[in-house]
Amino acid sequence: MQIVLASGNSGKIKEFRHLLSEEITPYSDLIEPFEIVEDGDSFAANALIKARAIYEKLGKEYIVISDDSGITVPILGDKPGIFSARYAGENATDKENLYKLIGDIKVKGVKKTPAFYTAAIAIVSQAGEYVVHGWMYGDVIDEARGDKGFGYDPIFIAEDYDRTLGELDNSIKSKISHRGKALALAKPIINMLQNR
Repeated sequence: MQIVLASGNSGKIKEFRHLLSEEITPYSDLIEPFEIVEDGDSFAANALIKARAIYEKLGKEYIVISDDSGITVPILGDKPGIFSARYAGENATDKENLYKLIGDIKVKGVKKTPAFYTAAIAIVSQAGEYVVHGWMYGDVIDEARGDKGFGYDPIFIAEDYDRTLGELDNSIKSKISHRGKALALAKPIINMLQNR
């Protein structure tokens, strides 16, 4: 069964391919991209919404995986949370979201504050629906450092590290990332579904 990623985000596609070591096809290679309204109240709900929407369009011969992920900063009332991808507005870029979060941290008068990433990965196939989670804890800082990764990586310092994810090599990031942890849990489910 072909594995299809319910995302067109090039950063996510690259990370999924690296972490799963599987041939993954972005859904946009198979069907015309369409708008999926992510109106769930959790990362898991939004991941399932995306995976179900793509699965329904593609049909039973596919395994569709989707993730919804984001960063949560308790000092900001747990923002941006599920709104991480559109924190600075509906069509905001990664850079606009990043600098809005930096600005909000500065307003609180701190240079560094606890934060965590969450990744929910949904898997939808003819055998059923599954959701797994991964988390990464650390701190966010009030300045961008590094140009690796994407999203909020330039301001997030994982526990036990002194550099941002934007400064770390991908080999290190993949071992500690929220998405890597969730994908490690998703991999046996995907293998089971492929061998049915």
